[in-house]
Amino acid sequence: MAVYDRSGCPINLAVELLGDRWTILILRDMMFAGRRHFRELLRESDERITSSILADRLERLRTAGIITRDDDPAHQQKAIYRLTERGIELVPVLATIGIWGSAHRDADPEKIDGARALSYQLPPSWAQFMQTLRARDGVTVGEVRDC
Repeated sequence: MAVYDRSGCPINLAVELLGDRWTILILRDMMFAGRRHFRELLRESDERITSSILADRLERLRTAGIITRDDDPAHQQKAIYRLTERGIELVPVLATIGIWGSAHRDADPEKIDGARALSYQLPPSWAQFMQTLRARDGVTVGEVRDC
């Protein structure tokens, strides 16, 4: 499977691999729900991914070294998908998305605790950069603007 990078920008490179909703949700289910089989990923997710999209995204993640696919020793016709170290390093990314979603969207109260449990203190460099953006764009902390 060929991947065509539009630029060498690190954000672009990550978005080209992870930037669709299904890829992020598959990783969420693998990380936080412990789903490791195709059928679990297909049937136990609230968002109802199709089997063809799931198969495509799993192959993309496997090709990129985010997950592995191994035969399940307990069942000859099943495969087990596992996160690699590269995949595990995405935990802060997904946690940050979840924390933002729980703070700024109408999230299910029963699912917010999981995001909040992974809450963290912003690194000083991030906090400083965010202050720079607030000053540049005339935004005060906590302000919400309509588009």
